[in-house]
Amino acid sequence: MIARIWSGESPLWLLLLPLSWLYGLVSGAIRLSYRLGLKKSWRAPVPVAVVGNLTAGGNGKTPVAIWLVEQLQQQGIRVGVVSRGYGGKAAQYPLILNDQTTTAEAGDEPVLIYQRTGVPVAVSPSRSDAVKALLAEHAPQIIITDDGLQHYRLARDVEIVVIDGIRRFGNGWWLPAGPMRERASRLKSVDAVIVNGGVPRAEEIPMRLQPGMAVNLLTGEKVAVSKLSDVVAMAGIGHPPRFFATLDQCGVQPVKTIALSDHQALDAAEVESLASDNQTLVMTEKDAVKCRAFAKKNWWYLPVDAVIDDRRASQLIQQLVTLAHR
Repeated sequence: MIARIWSGESPLWLLLLPLSWLYGLVSGAIRLSYRLGLKKSWRAPVPVAVVGNLTAGGNGKTPVAIWLVEQLQQQGIRVGVVSRGYGGKAAQYPLILNDQTTTAEAGDEPVLIYQRTGVPVAVSPSRSDAVKALLAEHAPQIIITDDGLQHYRLARDVEIVVIDGIRRFGNGWWLPAGPMRERASRLKSVDAVIVNGGVPRAEEIPMRLQPGMAVNLLTGEKVAVSKLSDVVAMAGIGHPPRFFATLDQCGVQPVKTIALSDHQALDAAEVESLASDNQTLVMTEKDAVKCRAFAKKNWWYLPVDAVIDDRRASQLIQQLVTLAHR
């Protein structure tokens, strides 16, 4: 229903317009207060690059953050990552992740980034506190913040916006009548716009998500996902249909697809009930980090990588490298 409202297919969005106007008024006032100096941003002693979006829902932001980290690592840059930690609740903040940190504490995306890249990751509702914690315990040359485009308390040197190239901005209205956190005109002030799928427009950097080999949660075995049989597909991401479409492109026709809420907490009994022992449960990597502690032998996940090979992407990486060496 939300997808139909935000796309404009359902007229119910008209009923939500007053709330959208209020959302837009408040969010605009917050941004203006920082621009006018009425509120102060904290500036880190190292460069900060924000990877965010203008809309609610999955756009491919976290794969882009991982891609940035890996590209900078290849250039010998020491990278730190900060995040709000949506879906997690730590005993105290800021929280610096380690090998024992759970998604219940830090949220699924920070744990995924930490496990995939190995870089220092810190979470806190105040991203500036997370940055300070990383600076105190590590020596990053640059900070990547996963989400936080609208978190103006933390000053940034580079802003990168990720757009779903298929859905783009829906009906164009602020939440809750539409998917927008800020209006599309905000793109005029950012440093780079990366478009996940679809047809990029002028000056937008094209990107695609490339699936890898399916990985068994229990054993680490890797196989082509097309080799798995009797697949039940599960996705707890911002836009589950994207994952199901990826499986389809890989030649997998699931016997059942299950769309969960983004950042939804998972327990063993709930996940076990989704597929029988004779079926194969395939999930996203973001779901897998929440299920490893109670994984079964017939559970697999399909990792995806952001593929961004446009010359402007190379220029963006070089810009970040130059800032990191400054």
